[in-house]
Amino acid sequence: MKIFIETDRLILRELLPTDADGMFEMDGDPEVHLYLGNNPVKSIEQSIAEIEFIRKQYIENGIGRWAVIEKSTGNFVGWSGLKLIKESTNNHINYYDLGYRFSKRFWGKGYATETAMAVRDYGFNELNLHEIIGIADIDNLGSIHVLEKVGLKRISTFDYRGIKHHWMKIEKPI
Repeated sequence: MKIFIETDRLILRELLPTDADGMFEMDGDPEVHLYLGNNPVKSIEQSIAEIEFIRKQYIENGIGRWAVIEKSTGNFVGWSGLKLIKESTNNHINYYDLGYRFSKRFWGKGYATETAMAVRDYGFNELNLHEIIGIADIDNLGSIHVLEKVGLKRISTFDYRGIKHHWMKIEKPI
């Protein structure tokens, strides 16, 4: 198991097949999927397949979302990290997207901001990225707030799968 980042409260490590129950708890919750197309998973098999898909990204792209684990409890909180997007979105291709998703019972603890800051820094300092993108449904005020808090700026709005989203960006400090 590879650990990529540690913060004061959290460990960000590769997603493992043993994370399937935590992924299912998170992605099976309709509230978690409110701004993600309202399509929560219906079976643990879907969560297992999602973990396999992300693990394949580690091999193909050298990066993918990471499991977020509470240091104090060992609980699976959700995931956070960078993802290389190879298909065109908002007329952009081959960009690194900063994303995070957490089980509802871990909302309101500052974990999104804590992991987003650590992931941003990892992207700039370890991967030497020149920019990091964030995409958020215009109604997802919590996610927009987190992205802005870690330095991303709203660049434009665009239609993503029939829903208006913000295209947000931060460039590597010089």
